[in-house]
Amino acid sequence: MLIEPTLDRLHELGLKGMAQAFAEQLGVPDVQSLTFEDRLAMLLERETSERENRRLRRLLQLAKLRLDASLEDIDFRSPRGIDKSVVLRLAGCDWVRNHQVVLITGATGTGKTYLACALAQAACRHGLSTRYFRLSRFLDDLALAKADGSYPKFLDRLLRTQLLALDDFGMAPLVDAQRRDLLDVLEDRYGRRATLVTSQLPIEHWHDVIGDPTFGDAILDRLVHHAHRITLKGPSMRRNKPNAPSESDSASN
Repeated sequence: MLIEPTLDRLHELGLKGMAQAFAEQLGVPDVQSLTFEDRLAMLLERETSERENRRLRRLLQLAKLRLDASLEDIDFRSPRGIDKSVVLRLAGCDWVRNHQVVLITGATGTGKTYLACALAQAACRHGLSTRYFRLSRFLDDLALAKADGSYPKFLDRLLRTQLLALDDFGMAPLVDAQRRDLLDVLEDRYGRRATLVTSQLPIEHWHDVIGDPTFGDAILDRLVHHAHRITLKGPSMRRNKPNAPSESDSASN
């Protein structure tokens, strides 16, 4: 058997998972007793798994999530108003595929950012492109894109992103340019891509932050109607940090 040329050819073809599995098989005598079909199936399974892992790493890198959060680590025991069935349904990411909106509100420390990043990570696991921003940074990036002439390209990249997560809406009132930029993004995404927004403010106070009734109506019309809403309640999870699971260790919102 021409082992080295075979391994070289697998690497040349980009079949790294198969190459690794093939090399491992050579070191396991019992594998030789398997049929050719079984060994081939094992090689293909490794290649498929390797490609899925590479894609997930790439999607997570592009997503730039603030927290390394996962739905498995969410503490459903804490009395925060989290409906486990709702979260598990969202974990399937049909809401992303159907270009819907998720709104997460609640006081500081109740785990909004963690939940948002966990849902975004779930989207990445499902092979869906995702991007996370704190809203203040997002608005700054939009302003810079306008200043250097890359605004249309930036909007196009956002539109190609299947899930856009905007964290910390309402931390400061919006000025006119920010209202217009935010509406541009939401108008592009409405009915075409999914959006997730977190905020310390109850939704009924979002008009005040937007600061203009016309823009307020337009922005909320594209966010609120038919959105999946999660309202987190209770004290800050930081108080439970010594004995709580990993979610509370990262609860910053």
